[in-house]
Amino acid sequence: MLKPLMLVAVLLASVLLYRKLCYKRFVQYNRFPQLPTSLFWGHLKVYNEITKRGKLDRDHDYIFSEIYEMLGRPPLVLMDYRPICRPVVFVTCYEIAEQISRATIQFPASVPKVDLRYLEHVIGRTSILSSQGDMWKSLRKTYNHGFSLQHLLTFLPTMLDKTIIFTKHLDMLSSSQDKFSLVSLTTNLTFDIIGAVIMDVDLDAQHMDPSQRGELIRSFTELLRAYWDDKIHLPWWFKPLTTLKRRRAGKQVDRILKAMIRRKHEEQQTRQDKTSQRSESILSLSLQNAKALPQDLLDITCDQLKTFLLGGHDSPSATLAWVFYELSRCPRAMAAVRAELDHIFGPQTDPETIRAQLVPPLGPELVGQMTYIIAVIKETLRLHTPASTARYSTTGNFYTIRTPTGEELGLDDVIVYNCNSIIHRDPRVYGDTAEHFKPERWLGGSHQQSEKGLDSGTAEFPYAAWRPFERGPRSCIGQEFASIEIRVIIAVIARRYEFTKVGLGELALSEDGRPILDQDGRYRVKSQVYDIRQITARPVDDMMVKVKRLDST
Repeated sequence: MLKPLMLVAVLLASVLLYRKLCYKRFVQYNRFPQLPTSLFWGHLKVYNEITKRGKLDRDHDYIFSEIYEMLGRPPLVLMDYRPICRPVVFVTCYEIAEQISRATIQFPASVPKVDLRYLEHVIGRTSILSSQGDMWKSLRKTYNHGFSLQHLLTFLPTMLDKTIIFTKHLDMLSSSQDKFSLVSLTTNLTFDIIGAVIMDVDLDAQHMDPSQRGELIRSFTELLRAYWDDKIHLPWWFKPLTTLKRRRAGKQVDRILKAMIRRKHEEQQTRQDKTSQRSESILSLSLQNAKALPQDLLDITCDQLKTFLLGGHDSPSATLAWVFYELSRCPRAMAAVRAELDHIFGPQTDPETIRAQLVPPLGPELVGQMTYIIAVIKETLRLHTPASTARYSTTGNFYTIRTPTGEELGLDDVIVYNCNSIIHRDPRVYGDTAEHFKPERWLGGSHQQSEKGLDSGTAEFPYAAWRPFERGPRSCIGQEFASIEIRVIIAVIARRYEFTKVGLGELALSEDGRPILDQDGRYRVKSQVYDIRQITARPVDDMMVKVKRLDST
């Protein structure tokens, strides 16, 4: 008698499980545009099949772009990754992306950020990047002044000093004609700049011998390498040994940073006691009212420094590499950049001469005159966006968005990802040249928008259609920092050096050895450079190049 009852119970449980699974796979999200789903695998199987059609290490945005095209360019697409993680809705139009990022009565700081626990060892538990509610408000208030435009412009001499070190490395590489990773060099440069501006310390990041770099840089680089794979978003139990490695490296970085914070706090108290000039670093500003340094403040400050180290070197270094690559392919744009710099600084290209002009009091005004260079940066960030935002609304919020056609869709309990690599190439906004590198599109017939920085729009494009730093209350706190830093580096580098891509993305040459100019105004290439995912998107080969100094004999 017992066995028949057990069989019946098993049968009923199986039926209930099957019906529940059918609901979750075929009914729960059936209003969302999506590929055909599998009862057992959801979209995992089809995602894997699409992945195998191209470069296996390419960034997931390329796969999303293929799916977007396969489905006829809908405004958003659902991908069911259960049981690996929650379903993901990737947004492909700026109208919905703006709804996600803007402040509302329901979400005054916009839809909450997705859980970034997988990055805990590199940004900490209280990072401004992942914090929510009052905690986030307090952190933003604490650091806003340090990242303000006027305050950052006082660091122009520091940025220039670090850039001059960078030019010395380029001089040596020009003489040797060795190929090298441009991303590695720009990473070391941006680490040096972020260390000086954020912490008022010399991180010694630009030594060509990695063993001679500062302890913090060596440890932080080791930590980042533990995240350099295409599975960083997966649960810890997929890669337990890697998780242990991340934890050990994270503790080492914490130890170094906390010792540095204590030392800086003591120095600041001494300066205040002697009424001497205090440091204006962002760290010092954040601690200016702290007479004591309790453990909770030490932990929170350490988490922010790790976050600023990550964001302050990662996106700018990749963007700089893409800027010089795109300029090397687009002779029209390169000529316009150099002409603008000639107009602002005169014909001299010596780094020390440029430095003398860019330091205050005239430097901030000259940085604001780089109209075409701003257009180059904006166009580079449009085509090669390092990161996008991911948000999450818990069940019971009843959070809904409205599509461009007027349909309302609920987004509770799904990860919402604004896919900027698709949004930034929307032909509805950017027309037939959406895939082309065309800085002129940002000039808009006016040279006055440069004073507003990168986040200025034109009459031709909606503000919300360009969002590499995202928008709304949770927009990147460091976007002004990146804007100034990249402009300064271009000003020193663009007329003095010429970069030539080697390997992936190198120029195709005609029979007489000359570059071939295509109809879009760019030189033809033998193959395409593409992005891979290393926390954020970065060029697959770290942008391998050779460099030539133009004024050398």
